[in-house]
Amino acid sequence: MKKAILYVNQFFGQIGGEEQAGTAPQIHEGQIGPAMQFAKGLDAEITHTIICGDNYMGSNTEEAVAEILGMLEDKEFGIFLAGPAFQAGRYGVACGTICKAVQEKFGVPVVTSMNVENPGVEMFKKEMYILEGGNIAAKMRKDVSAMVSVANKLINGEPVGSAAEEGYFPRGIRRQVWRADGKPASERMAEMLVKKLSGEAFETELPIPKMDRVPIAPAVKDLTRARIALVTTGGIVPAENPDRIQSASATRWGRYDITDSAQLCSGEYKTIHAGFDPTAADADPNVITPVDALKVLEKEGVYGSLHPYFYSTVGTGTTQAEAQRMAGEMIPYLEEDHVDAVIMVST
Repeated sequence: MKKAILYVNQFFGQIGGEEQAGTAPQIHEGQIGPAMQFAKGLDAEITHTIICGDNYMGSNTEEAVAEILGMLEDKEFGIFLAGPAFQAGRYGVACGTICKAVQEKFGVPVVTSMNVENPGVEMFKKEMYILEGGNIAAKMRKDVSAMVSVANKLINGEPVGSAAEEGYFPRGIRRQVWRADGKPASERMAEMLVKKLSGEAFETELPIPKMDRVPIAPAVKDLTRARIALVTTGGIVPAENPDRIQSASATRWGRYDITDSAQLCSGEYKTIHAGFDPTAADADPNVITPVDALKVLEKEGVYGSLHPYFYSTVGTGTTQAEAQRMAGEMIPYLEEDHVDAVIMVST
């Protein structure tokens, strides 16, 4: 029976939550966490589970990849799996990073799964099979099943179908196939044209990628006269979180007065962000939302003036649609105060 190896983060590796996100790579014989679900349908034996903390992989990427590749040097495996990563951005990027490295180093197929909102999708979808997964861990069984379906075809040397058929993100690869109905292109084109003219639904055979491009804002002409505003997705809020902003997948935001504040004080402000260790931010909220530094620069005349409020929400898991909506709700306040530029800070 062929062999496989699975990569998971510290949470799914059953080491711990965010407090263990700095865990260095480790390899274990046998099946841990999701590996047991994979084993139910995979046509290969998962011999080892690799675990690595999301923060460690993100902050020490080269070292982490080198360590993991070293662990695999003497291992026999015909396929490498990672995740599923759901909507967890750091986890998705980690899965894509290690899959790409393993594929290049050992020449074995790799498979992972992420939600469409995961930044790892855009970074790695052309490099590997990334199944379109759910947004939360409750979708684990479904996501694992989809990964297993594609993985088994790779293991058994069977052809993998199109992205639409198999459920992975399009990789930008086109290949010729013989249609079962034998219908020539001229007839198919005519049928699509008739449907379009009649207002009926049809599916093109050559979809054009939709590019979501944001135009670059013009430069600030005179910084010494500019009105600057501060916006953060780092989840910095008053200690009582008056706007009840969610710790992940946010749909709410807050606007907080800093007119008379030289800095954000610990105990008065905190972070409610669920995507990173809050210790440093709670001890000094200015490391995420640098009100203190901006107040000093304002006094020094580096820029004109600071908008009297900062705006806050949480970025982790937040959909693009919700982010656009919240931005649209913030903008009128900024326009009313004639803000010239916004400093957008995150984590």
